[in-house]
Amino acid sequence: MDRSVNVLGEPLESCSENPMTGFFRDGCCNTSEDDVGSHTICVKVTKEFLEFSRFKGNDLSTPLPEFGFPGLKSGDQWCLCAARWLEAQQHGMAPRVMLRGTHSGALEIVPLDLLKEYAADLN
Repeated sequence: MDRSVNVLGEPLESCSENPMTGFFRDGCCNTSEDDVGSHTICVKVTKEFLEFSRFKGNDLSTPLPEFGFPGLKSGDQWCLCAARWLEAQQHGMAPRVMLRGTHSGALEIVPLDLLKEYAADLN
């Protein structure tokens, strides 16, 4: 697993334990070289984003109990693939970002200034 530092250079905070998120299902947006999707951006999902994601072939709202996935609803926090977040942003559908829960590995795909524009946890 890569070092657990967020995009602000601080210790990575939990994204969500209900529903349990993260590539490692540890509640954090931790990553490693095995995480080819870079599940590193902690977001607060919206209905619009969930519809966009379903349209793009990744239905995040339908439960898959066989995989322990409850399905997401608006307001849930989730570790999202950095490239999917960027794609949503380019289509005006990006959900808000929890920077303190977003792994520094996201910066390989999305610039910090762009993430800050969508920050939900900065004062």
